[in-house]
Amino acid sequence: MSFLRRRGAASPAGPDFDVLAMDPGDWPGVLGAGLLPAPDGSCQGVVLRYDLFGGRGPAMVIGNLPEGSPARDVPEGEAPFEVGQLLAALEIDEDVRVTSTEDVPVMLDDNLLIVRRLTCTEQRVSCVQFDRSDGVLVTIASWDRPISEDLYRLLKPLPAEMFRR
Repeated sequence: MSFLRRRGAASPAGPDFDVLAMDPGDWPGVLGAGLLPAPDGSCQGVVLRYDLFGGRGPAMVIGNLPEGSPARDVPEGEAPFEVGQLLAALEIDEDVRVTSTEDVPVMLDDNLLIVRRLTCTEQRVSCVQFDRSDGVLVTIASWDRPISEDLYRLLKPLPAEMFRR
C-alpha cells in the first residue's frame, strides 16, 4: 500500500499470525492493508488503515507487529510507527512525540487486557497499545477522536490467509 513507506524490494507472502482488526464487513468506510516486508520475504507486520472521512484521510491505523519486527524498535519518547503512518497519510509533516504513557486495565468479557495509553504532542492523535498472548504488539492510532473501550470489543482476529497473495 502506498501509505506504508518502507525500504526493501521484498514483497512478503503474508503473515504467519492472525491479524487483530475490525472486520471489513463491519466497517462503513474504506479499508486499506499493507504488509511490512523483511529482506528475506517474511512478514514483519500488518498495518490496516480505516478511512471514515470519505477519502479525505484515515480515521484510524491499526498495526499488528510480531516480536522482532524493526517497526517495534522506537526510541523512548518517539511516536509509534502507526502514528507516523497516520500523519503521513493525512499529509501532516510534524514531529510528534510521546509525552507520557499510562497502563489502563480493561475488562473484555472475562479477560483482563492491559492497555497502554500514549499521550502525544499532537493532541488530535489518540494512541493505545497492547500485547497479545502470541507476542504480537497491537497499536491503534486514531485521528481527532478518542479511543474508547468499546473499540476493543469490535476487534477480532482476521485469518492470516486474508493477507496472503
